[in-house]
Amino acid sequence: MKIIKRESCILEMSKDHEPVEKIKSGESIVFECLNCYGNQIIKEDQDMSEVDWTFNNPSTGPLYIEGVEEGDIVKVEILDIRVEDQGVMTSRPGAGALKDKWDKLECSVIPIENNKAVFNDKISIPLNPMVGVIGLAPKNESIKNSTPDYHGGNMDCKRITKGATLYLKSNVEGGLLSMGDIHGVMGDGEVSISGLEMNGEVEVKVTVLKEYRIPTPSVTTEDLFMTIYSAETLDEAAVKSTDSMFEFLVNNLDISRKEAGNLLSLIGNLRINQIVDPLMTVRMELPREVFDKYNYKFL
Repeated sequence: MKIIKRESCILEMSKDHEPVEKIKSGESIVFECLNCYGNQIIKEDQDMSEVDWTFNNPSTGPLYIEGVEEGDIVKVEILDIRVEDQGVMTSRPGAGALKDKWDKLECSVIPIENNKAVFNDKISIPLNPMVGVIGLAPKNESIKNSTPDYHGGNMDCKRITKGATLYLKSNVEGGLLSMGDIHGVMGDGEVSISGLEMNGEVEVKVTVLKEYRIPTPSVTTEDLFMTIYSAETLDEAAVKSTDSMFEFLVNNLDISRKEAGNLLSLIGNLRINQIVDPLMTVRMELPREVFDKYNYKFL
């Protein structure tokens, strides 16, 4: 299996990047990933002034997928996420929902034992590794990895774990897929600017889907289908992610607009991915059993 080494990393997603590897549709590949701090933070007592904070959210890639054209759907199946033996977090003045709670920058180094993050002597948290940054090249101007948008990017969706499938629309030939920012575990919102930031590797299967219509970005898991939207405000992101799910239901199931709206109010769940990036990200989740009842099959 092909491997893209973590040294092949970029700080923005761009159509101008030369691909570092190519695969055919339906093939699998491994992305080795640095944590969001570029593996610069190793211990709690190191001099934080030595950290280059502009080296932020490196993503490994980009990968060229043969046969992908503009408008095609790129299906990314997360086969596995493997992480190293410690994670790091930072508490930074002016950053995150708790930005006014800190008077100085501090970091935390959290060891992993028995597949749990040893938070302190009382709390150990089971790992649930996820991919924070994953996306394709945008159509026009480059977009920094820290920013989520229509192309994917720093969506920080905690559902993008082993077994999940992500759907993205390609904006350029070959798609140019990259990913990074692995979190060993993260709560919805990522309120204090960090998940458990970890080095690791992500094994994925990538497939091109021609003439397939599905909202993007969107994610399926064993139990859920979710539409994702990023915007300047949480209100806008919430409305747009809900609208995306609503239109998908109306256009693909034998269901009226009234039924679709009522159904989303009854069993649809709005979840906040993150509130700490340049754009806010929200997802609308709906049980997959709804689609099963209408015999809709996700490709």
